[in-house]
Amino acid sequence: MQYTAVLFDLDGTLVDSIPDIAAAANGVLSDLSRAPLPEDVIRSFVGKGSDVLVQRLLRHTSENEHIDPAEYERAKASFAHHYAQSNGQHSTIYPGVVEGLQAFKAAGCKLAVVTNKPIEFTIPLLDALHLSPYFELMVGGNTTEQKKPHPLPFIHASNTLHVPAAQCLVIGDSINDAQAARGAQMDVLLVPYGYNEGIDIQTLDADAIVSSIKHAAEWATTRSSIAD
Repeated sequence: MQYTAVLFDLDGTLVDSIPDIAAAANGVLSDLSRAPLPEDVIRSFVGKGSDVLVQRLLRHTSENEHIDPAEYERAKASFAHHYAQSNGQHSTIYPGVVEGLQAFKAAGCKLAVVTNKPIEFTIPLLDALHLSPYFELMVGGNTTEQKKPHPLPFIHASNTLHVPAAQCLVIGDSINDAQAARGAQMDVLLVPYGYNEGIDIQTLDADAIVSSIKHAAEWATTRSSIAD
């Protein structure tokens, strides 16, 4: 296989975590005496980290576009509190993920998670779903100074794993992954079932759209044989 490392997004790529995120988001709204929102609405808020999610939550449930700084800080603390309780409770692994991870490992690839989720929530979620042993590195949204779509998280992963960017493959579900991967000069595959903030996945710059992580491993193997 031409790739030495595979860098995975987490939410919407490996794991459907919306039920837990929605529970925490609606916990925030309850604390603010606001009406709860459906999961599909909250799904559209996910992608750029928990701080942006809270901002979108506040704007969506207020008639005022301006966010009160004090309320924002309370809402962030509320989300952290509620998500610490719900994280991993109802999240599920997407079909084909375990098979794909096993295939990449069997091919000798180093695997990493690179997510905008804060690292203090990333590790417990992967632990709860028994996925942690597959990964040599976990990069959270607060591991580096910038989050995706900035390329820094992928560059950090590449440097930490001691793998050149040209030998890294990114697998994600959103514009954040696509733009960050291209900025880091890495190949990128996208899955169509994740959280893309309402953007059509077909419009994004990617090397391919794959139906699952298992399919991604098959794509990488085929690409390697063609390149050879």
